Amino acid sequence: MASLLALFSSLLWGTSDFYGGKLSKKHPALAVTAVSQAIGLVIGVTIVLVSTSWIKPDLSWEGYFLPGVMAGSLGFIGLVAFYSGLATGRMGVVAPISALSVVIPITIAFINGEKPTSLQIIGMSVALIGAVCASGPEIKGGLAVRPIILAVIAACGFGGAVTFIAKGSATSALMTMTTMRFTTFIVALFLFARFRSVGGLKVKNLPILILIGGADFAGNLLLGVATTKGLVSVAVVLGALYPIITALLAYKFLNEILHKIQYLGIAFAITGVALISLG
Repeated sequence: MASLLALFSSLLWGTSDFYGGKLSKKHPALAVTAVSQAIGLVIGVTIVLVSTSWIKPDLSWEGYFLPGVMAGSLGFIGLVAFYSGLATGRMGVVAPISALSVVIPITIAFINGEKPTSLQIIGMSVALIGAVCASGPEIKGGLAVRPIILAVIAACGFGGAVTFIAKGSATSALMTMTTMRFTTFIVALFLFARFRSVGGLKVKNLPILILIGGADFAGNLLLGVATTKGLVSVAVVLGALYPIITALLAYKFLNEILHKIQYLGIAFAITGVALISLG
């Protein structure tokens, strides 16, 4: 169950990142991130009210509130950097590096005493290599500094966010995600007040923004639940396969060519998932 939830989270994240990156080519990444995350808050609050899942917050790190605030802050920074990087057109630089964000929560999970089987460790390694390769690593034409910096910021932001998602989800995955979106909503209000603009986004952009915000919220929620149903290290690796989905959507809808290394990466990822399931 945990593996399936994590794989679904990668599907949703990959879809959200594809459309978020695409929209960020026409509008500022800050605006796209802020509005889509605000929509995620509406979705979260609605689910909490309908499901009566409200839990009173406290200021303990063992609860969901502080981890949710940290996850929201780091995730917002990561998304802005990621969308900005994708908007530069250097997806082959940004996506592979950002996929390495999973190293942060894996390391912390190991420090906390998780012990996957040898087969699971091999599967995780193969799947992670697959995710990086499927992103289409790009080195031709030199490596510009800006995309690399944005990619590293995205990786640190995503890795930190996933770490705190796992921590907060031990109390409540749904409340952790909703707290994340509340945090990013506050940031969005500040940005809207500061720039007095929503980056040229219009009502016609609302459906795609709902898709981006909804898919990202659901992806986070599923990963959060997955970390409570099995090993955190395994869940975060499977959740990190989202670059494959982004690459396939770009191939399908933007007619981007998949390179040989991307096909190899997809094969590695599938092999890794199979090894993890056997472990």
